[in-house]
Amino acid sequence: VAMTTNGILLDRYADVLKAAGLTRLNISLDTLDREKFIQLTRRDELAGVLEGIAAARRAEFERIKLNALAVRGVSEDDVVPLGRFARKNRLELRFIEFMPLDGDRQWHRGQVLPGEEILEILGRGIGPLAPISRNGSHAPATQYRFVDGGGCVGMIPSITQPFCAECDRLRLTSDGKIRNCLFSRESYDVLSLMRGGGSDEQLAGLIRAAVGAKKNARGTDSGEFVRCGRSMHQIGG
Repeated sequence: VAMTTNGILLDRYADVLKAAGLTRLNISLDTLDREKFIQLTRRDELAGVLEGIAAARRAEFERIKLNALAVRGVSEDDVVPLGRFARKNRLELRFIEFMPLDGDRQWHRGQVLPGEEILEILGRGIGPLAPISRNGSHAPATQYRFVDGGGCVGMIPSITQPFCAECDRLRLTSDGKIRNCLFSRESYDVLSLMRGGGSDEQLAGLIRAAVGAKKNARGTDSGEFVRCGRSMHQIGG
């Protein structure tokens, strides 16, 4: 069982969550610079997040990943410090290309910092990386390991190298809807079906319908970006 979190309350609840059966954590951390953290998250909580990460390590979760959003003109100076932080603390680090799921609806393609460029920055600043074989994995991240054995880094190049043809993910949102793609403009109402007395067969049919309606790429048949109308924090799940 995994949870994605901003990490702010982990110092208080890491042990409780571990005892309750949580095994994996995905923690958002875009920068180690306090002023930039405030700019990006609109809150002065970097110290709390770092304390939460330390508490999660002490609780010995099976797997802890750091998710870093990569934005051109913002993130270049953070790539190497985040890489070093992850290596030092034996954490997995994943960089996610900036997608048009921002609440301010200001996204444009020029803000995308490509995964290939991030790899070059890490190579120059820390050391060379080599790709790790996917072995049939449908996970969104492409993994690389530092040649010196000092950990690994994942790239989610959803803009420059879309992986839609291999994607087998569905998302159950926080308000009880199934989305077959983050960019999809359609959703399937599981909550109403279940609370309305729907049968297991009807539920299975709804899930099959959601899978069967997956589009060619990025939520459309053409592969062109069409804003889904909700930002990432509104989608949740």
